[in-house]
Formats: sequence, C-alpha cells, structure tokens
Amino acid sequence: MNNSTLMGRLTADPEIRYSQGETPQAIARFTLAVDRRFKREGSQTADFIPIKLFGKQAEFAEKYLHKGTKVCAVGRIETYSYTAQDGTKRYGFEVVCDQVEFAESKATNSGDHAAAAPQQQAKPAAQTGIQEDPDGFMTIPDSMDEVLPF
Repeated sequence: MNNSTLMGRLTADPEIRYSQGETPQAIARFTLAVDRRFKREGSQTADFIPIKLFGKQAEFAEKYLHKGTKVCAVGRIETYSYTAQDGTKRYGFEVVCDQVEFAESKATNSGDHAAAAPQQQAKPAAQTGIQEDPDGFMTIPDSMDEVLPF
C-alpha cells in the first residue's frame, strides 16, 4: 500500500497552475517542512517534501494556504526520473495528496494568541478520576463517557 501522512509547515506560498484542455483543472505545488522525530547533532532537523494537489484541493490551497501554515497532508508517493542537461539520469519524488487539512488554529498560526478562544481551566486529576500510570498513559474511568465529546 502506498500511503503517506505528513504534518509540517509550508516553506512558501503554493504555486498554482491550470491544466490545458476543455475543462482546466487547478494544480498546486508547494514544499512541506516536516520535522524529524530524532535529531542528530550536525544534521538537518527537517525534511523538505514536495507536495502536489489537483482540483478542489488545489483551489483550497490557493485560497487558504500560505507560507508558514501548518497542515496535515495525506496522499501517495510518486517517483519520477529524467535526464539532466549533462546527460545523467536523475530521480525524484513528490507526494500527490488527496487530502490537506489545517493542523492548528488560525490564531495559533498567526501568532495572535489573544484572539484564540479562552481555554477552560483544567480540573485537578483527583476531581476528574483520571489517573496516570507509570508509563505515562492515563486511565479514564467509565463514568467519563458522558462528558467526553468522542
């Protein structure tokens, strides 16, 4: 199965083009900076993944995505090859996405934390019945089912 899920920030505004033909289709391209989970000293801390969108997803990118926006992108990896001007064969890849969603609120992304919705003050664990085990997982009592939104 060829499936890729990435979360990162756009490195620049998306480039939008339209295909030729009877019914032109929007095509968007951008690069997503995806942080590496483990970082070695002296190596880069992110990977820069080329993303391609078609149709409605590309139109969404044109309207709403810009440099610095944090998104979650789901799609498939496609590889390609070409011959460079010097005669060497080159290889590349891009992720063709079927789905792109915002990964943070607009207020968080713009740095305007004052405009963000006020957070409810968390209740102490003793009041909610939620306990944390030694592995760091939380045990949620069955009585919480009525309170949880999912």
